[in-house]
Amino acid sequence: MLNIRKIAFIGGGNMAEAIIRRLLQQDVGVGIAVADVVPARREELSRLFPGLLVLADAAEAAAWGEVVVLAVKPQQAAGVLDAIETAVGDAKLVVSVMAGIPTTTIEAALLPGCRVVRAMPNTPALVGAGATAVCQGRKASPADLDLVRQIFAMTGVAVVVDEKQMDAVTGLSGSGPAYVFTFIEALADAGVKTGLSREVATRLAVQTVLGAALMASETGEHTALLRERVTSPGGTTSAGLHALENGGFRGTVINAVEAACQRSRELAAK
Repeated sequence: MLNIRKIAFIGGGNMAEAIIRRLLQQDVGVGIAVADVVPARREELSRLFPGLLVLADAAEAAAWGEVVVLAVKPQQAAGVLDAIETAVGDAKLVVSVMAGIPTTTIEAALLPGCRVVRAMPNTPALVGAGATAVCQGRKASPADLDLVRQIFAMTGVAVVVDEKQMDAVTGLSGSGPAYVFTFIEALADAGVKTGLSREVATRLAVQTVLGAALMASETGEHTALLRERVTSPGGTTSAGLHALENGGFRGTVINAVEAACQRSRELAAK
C-alpha cells in the first residue's frame, strides 16, 4: 500500500493510462483523478476506468491531488506549469514524466518550496513491463523519491539515478522500445525474404526478442556469455553476427542512443 491518499494526473495520454491501470490492478486504495483538455479523451478515460475522477481543468486536478503527476508532452510544459502554479505548494509532491525538462525548471515555475521528483518511464509500462528511472529535485526528500519509485515499480522495473543521468536514460530506455520494434521488423522482413510467410516471420521475430530478453533478465548472466552459447565456431550464428558487425550494428545502436540523448538535452535547453 502506498502512503498517500490521492494522486492527480495532468494529461491523460498513454503513460498516464498505464500508471492508472496498474494502480487500479494493484488495488493500492488511492483516489485517482485525471485532467485532460480533449473531451473525447475524457470520455474514453471515464469509460475505461469507471469511478475515476475525470476533469477538464488542470488546476482543479492539481488542487485535489496529494501527488500531482505531470504527464504531458515537454512542449506543453510552460502552459501546464502556469495553469497549476497557484494550486501546488510545498504540501504537494509533483512528479514529472516530461522528457528533457529538469526539476529546476519545474521548481522555478511553481511556488517556493515545491517538492519535485522526475521520472523517465517507457511505453512497455502499458503491459506492466516498463523500465523507469527516477531522480529527486532539491526540495524532495528520500521518502518522496522512494514513493515515486514504488509507484513506477508497479509498471515494471524502477531504478534511482542522479538527474544528470536522465538524458542518457531518455536515449536508452525511454526511446529504446522504438529501436527494438525496428529490429523486430527487420528480423521479420529478413524471414520473409528468405522464404517465410509474414505471419510466421513476425511471430518468430517477436518471440525471439522476448525470449532473449527473458534469458538475460532471469539468468542474470552477462549478455556476452549468453551470446557465446548460441555461437558455434564456423556456424550459422557466427556468419550472421559477422554480417551485423560489417554493417556497423553496435555503432549504429550507440549512435541512436547518443542522438536521442542529445535531443533530450536540446528540449531542456528550450
